[in-house]
Amino acid sequence: MYRDAVLSCDRIHALVIDINIKFKQILMRNTPDFETCFAELIGLPSVSSIDPAHDQSNQAVIDCLANWLDALGFECEIMPVSDSPQKSNLIARLGHADDTPNQGLVLSGHTDTVPYDASGWDSDPFQLTERDGNYYGLGTADMKSYFPIILETLERMQAVNFDHPVTVIATADEESTMSGARLLGESGYSLGRYCVIGEPTGLKPIRAHKGIIIESFRLEGRSGHSSNPLLGNSALEGMTDVLNALRDWRDKLQKQYSDSEFAVPVPTLNLGRIHGGDSPNRICANCELSLDIRMLPGMDVDEISQQLRNVVESTIAASGLEIFYTGQVPGIPPMQTPMESEVVRTCEKHTGHGSECVAFATEGPFFNDIGIETVILGPGDIDVAHQPNEYLPIKRIEPMITILTNLLTDFCVTK
Repeated sequence: MYRDAVLSCDRIHALVIDINIKFKQILMRNTPDFETCFAELIGLPSVSSIDPAHDQSNQAVIDCLANWLDALGFECEIMPVSDSPQKSNLIARLGHADDTPNQGLVLSGHTDTVPYDASGWDSDPFQLTERDGNYYGLGTADMKSYFPIILETLERMQAVNFDHPVTVIATADEESTMSGARLLGESGYSLGRYCVIGEPTGLKPIRAHKGIIIESFRLEGRSGHSSNPLLGNSALEGMTDVLNALRDWRDKLQKQYSDSEFAVPVPTLNLGRIHGGDSPNRICANCELSLDIRMLPGMDVDEISQQLRNVVESTIAASGLEIFYTGQVPGIPPMQTPMESEVVRTCEKHTGHGSECVAFATEGPFFNDIGIETVILGPGDIDVAHQPNEYLPIKRIEPMITILTNLLTDFCVTK
């Protein structure tokens, strides 16, 4: 009986010590705990869209991140992306890149989400909800979870002396125009040697992805009574010729370009939306087509865009139809970081996965273009991104923190 009492006292003593340690850890934190940070970011709407009716500011997210990173000793610069205060990037630095050129690590992510349909959700998309081993909410996978993971990693590494700069970047409008990343590429800033973008990859490193062109154009002809084709000029019939020509051009591209490292090893052209005419007994006066092209590394955005327009314009040249381009999104180049790059090899080592190639586009090429070798690596899954009931598996959080800890140690600490 005495022995049991001693054991009980020992258990109580150990419990008190554990509570004291956790209490001290809470007091020592510079930022809120992971779940609090995550919930706050999810609760801040930051939809970006080329449709002004859906587009929102990301400023609240930027301000929130700037406050937290400032508390961790980072120098924070808020970079307006446009003349209005609605859209901004955040560049937060610990250490100065100018002191150690071509050194250090950049951790980058976008602050915006896609539009959403609340009726498709089983919970409030702006409330972080835990169930079935997952965190649910708009942007949990793509990709607001990356920022609280970065913050948690940095909190745990407070005692580490970083010899090379750590830079955290948060961008605007990745889901629409990528204006934030484009501006960074034009800024001439010295940011670091390597970059890890936390897009949803299931903890697997991605070193290459396809580029994308989204184009819309309208053919305009002349309406008339359908009883006599000579009374009008059918834009719909002209678009039929264009569709056939585009399919032939697609076949030529797929014979010219191929890369077996991609699941779909050829460039693709998707005829996504067509609309024209208003009545079956009227000659169609206008017809609009929207499409996307997914380009392999080695294909140039401007060159493929020009080829596309040449195909369309040469097809209707003798038809008397007019063409008006209505696309609003600049093309996104393919990304390809060399397999032998140190950041690729290091990410492979710490994840236990070989690097892969994917079809979805990211901000990666804009970093590569300014000499920052980039890997895409994050805890979410692309399959649930842009979907109702988007979620992040909770079991991915600690492994991602470990990966970032190892990467920061490898690239920012002198051994």
